Amino acid sequence: MSTTGSSNPEYVNARVRARSAALFSDDEYRKLVRMSTAEIARYMEESEYEREINELGTRHSGANLIEYALNRNLAKHFNDLLAFSEGQLHELIARYLRKFDALNVKTVLRGIYSEASREAIESDLIRAGEFDDRMYDRLLEAGTIEDVITALEGTIFGEPLEAAFETFEDEGVLVPLENAVDRTFYEKLLEEASSGYYRRLFGTLLSSESVELYREFLRAEIDFRNAINTMRLARSGADIDPEAYFIEGGSLFDANELATVVRDPETLVRRIRDSSYGQELSGSLDGLEDADSLIEFERALEAVLLKYARKLANTSPLSVGPVVAYILTKEREVENIRAIARGREAGLSETEIEQELVIL
Repeated sequence: MSTTGSSNPEYVNARVRARSAALFSDDEYRKLVRMSTAEIARYMEESEYEREINELGTRHSGANLIEYALNRNLAKHFNDLLAFSEGQLHELIARYLRKFDALNVKTVLRGIYSEASREAIESDLIRAGEFDDRMYDRLLEAGTIEDVITALEGTIFGEPLEAAFETFEDEGVLVPLENAVDRTFYEKLLEEASSGYYRRLFGTLLSSESVELYREFLRAEIDFRNAINTMRLARSGADIDPEAYFIEGGSLFDANELATVVRDPETLVRRIRDSSYGQELSGSLDGLEDADSLIEFERALEAVLLKYARKLANTSPLSVGPVVAYILTKEREVENIRAIARGREAGLSETEIEQELVIL
């Protein structure tokens, strides 16, 4: 029986440990890089992706088969997390998984912006958040950016996207809209974790240590998201003030200094190394210093964040920390395999594909 009231962290984290053991290793990613898409699919068929590969194999092949299987498997695992968690822990997980609603909104926006087909957009959706099938149908039926915003009326993303639409029209880039989605997700999440929301729901908190650990991770994720978003903005060529797109809630940067810091990667790495993240992860920051491109820098930041999440999880094994670390690691697995399959299909070299991976 759980020692924390209506929640069941002991049971959930035992299930998470079992599932973590089945995740692909870094050596397996390196092995997959040398395979064709057909060989990757066969390798996945001998892993925990067997069911998805077999069910989808009659309708899809190549990288499309792999992509559909990855997304279906990811949604299944995260919906399982919700199914076997209870009480306050369930609420924490559900609200964190709202990140896939945010990701799916950005996927639809990018698809419409690039004039992708409905099928192509739908194949990239990961149905692991709070949106239901009706909402997905409305988003997929949208023919314009404005239609997407209309479909999202009444959700947490509706008003922020409407406010950002004018800037999007003026600049012609998606950054204002994508940033509005990110800001809404993270600031709402941090607000709920800090405002006694769960105390009002259940009369008690999961535990002060667990919720503080959760907030500490959210602050780190916001810090790294700010760094990535500002670097993208600086390199987009758009005449947009990075300070206007700062996500509140982190601890590493102030809004008025972030743009200056991020324009100089060496300064950014030094700032992270001198922070609490660097004190805990000094050896993990070498990849940031060695990054030669924006994509390599982003992947290095993601690796540092994942290692930080794992460190927090080990600090408090009966908190929500292990669940968050598992979610991030499972996401990494899916993104890595997708990048390998798409890279092989596009004829990229092994070196080029490896630059797209998050390797710890």
